Amino acid sequence: MSVDTSISVDEIRKEFPVLHQQVNGKPLIYFDNAATSQTPECVTNALIHYYQNDNANIHRGIHTLAERATTAFEETRKAAQRFINAGEAEEIIFTKGTTEGINLVAQAYGRKFLKAGDEIIISGMEHHSNIVPWQLLCEQTGANLKVIPVQPSGEILLEDFDRLLTDKTKLVSVVYISNSLGTVNPVAEIIAKAHAAGAVTMVDGAQAAPHHQIDVQALDCDFLAFSGHKMYGPTGVGVLYGKRALLERMDPYQGGGEMIREVTFEKTTYNDIPYKFEAGTPNIADVVAFKAAIEFIEGIGFEFLHQQEMALLQRGKERLYSIDGFTPIGTAAHKTSVISFLIDGVHPFDLGMLLDARGIAVRTGHHCTQPLMDHFQIEGTVRASFAVYNTVEEIDTFAEALSEIVKKFRS
Repeated sequence: MSVDTSISVDEIRKEFPVLHQQVNGKPLIYFDNAATSQTPECVTNALIHYYQNDNANIHRGIHTLAERATTAFEETRKAAQRFINAGEAEEIIFTKGTTEGINLVAQAYGRKFLKAGDEIIISGMEHHSNIVPWQLLCEQTGANLKVIPVQPSGEILLEDFDRLLTDKTKLVSVVYISNSLGTVNPVAEIIAKAHAAGAVTMVDGAQAAPHHQIDVQALDCDFLAFSGHKMYGPTGVGVLYGKRALLERMDPYQGGGEMIREVTFEKTTYNDIPYKFEAGTPNIADVVAFKAAIEFIEGIGFEFLHQQEMALLQRGKERLYSIDGFTPIGTAAHKTSVISFLIDGVHPFDLGMLLDARGIAVRTGHHCTQPLMDHFQIEGTVRASFAVYNTVEEIDTFAEALSEIVKKFRS
C-alpha cells in the first residue's frame, strides 16, 4: 500500500485546537502521547452532537432519542470490530480502558478456569495494569506468576519465553508495545507458542492500537485490550476483544442492569455476549465519539502514520543521542515512536519541569512500570513520545532546549 501524498502534517495539526496554544509563554510541544494523545475536532464534535441531540439511555427505551443513541453506540462497536478485524461485533466489549479489560479477563476467565499450581506468564516490561490483576488472581487461586526477563536493549527473547513455557502454563499475557521503551514485542510468535502449549493468550494493545494495524484473527490472540484516549479518542472508554467461545464460557464480571436476561429473587440468567459484560449504564457519549477517533485513524491510514512516526523517531535519535550525558533506555531493533532517556547528573523530574517551562510536555517517572525500572536499576526516565501531528521542527526545538538545559547544569 502506498502512502497517501495528499495528507500533510500541517493539515492534520489543524484538527487539534489544543496544539495551537502557548504554555509558559512558549508554543506548546506535546510529547506525552504515550500517556494520552490529543483529540481532534471530529471527536469533540461527535461528543457535543450526542449531548445536544441524542442524549438518552440505550438498549432499553423505545422513544426516538433512545433508539438514536443505541444505534450510534452499536455503530461504534462495528467500527471497533472493523478496526482490529474481529470476526464479529459481539466479540467487542466496551470497557473504561485497557486496565479494566485486563481485570475483566483476570476475574471472569482466570478465577473460573485457573487453579492452584497453574502458571501465568507475563514479561518484565509490563505496565502495572498487566501485572497487578494477575498477582491478585494468583492470590485468589494459588496460581503462580512467571516473568520473561528483559534484555539490556529492552527486548525479550523467545528463547527465554520457551524456557518458562510448560504444561502448567495456562495463560500468557504480554504487552504488544512497551509504553516505557517503545519496544515492539514478537506477539504473533508468543501467541503461537503459547497455543501450542495449550495456554490462553491476552495482549495489552494500549500502545499498539494508535501505531500498528492490529488484526486479531491473524494474530490469533484470545483476548486483546486497548484504550480510546491513546488513539486520539475520549478518555474513559476502551475495548476488550475476546473470542466468542471463550466469552460465552466466562462468568459475568459485574452484576446489574443490561447484563441480565431474567432476574428473580431465586435466580438470575445472563444476557448474551457482549452485553453479559457491560453491566449498568455505560459511558455512552464517549463510546459514540470513539467511532470518530477510529475513523480519524483510518482516514489517515497506518502507512502514513508509520512513515511519519518513524521519521520523528529517527530525527530524535539523530538530535538527542549526541547530547552530553544522554543515555537512551530501550534500544530495541523494533521500536515505535518513543525515546526514553536519562541525562547524567540531572534528575528526570528536574528535566521535566525545566522542559515544561519552555512549553515542552514530556513524561517523567517510572511510567507505571516500576519492576522494569528496578531491572534497569534506575528510579525512572524522561520519556518523549511522538504522534502523527508532531513535527521534525518540534524535535529540533526539543533537542536545542535539552542541550541548553544540560549546559546550564554542567556550568
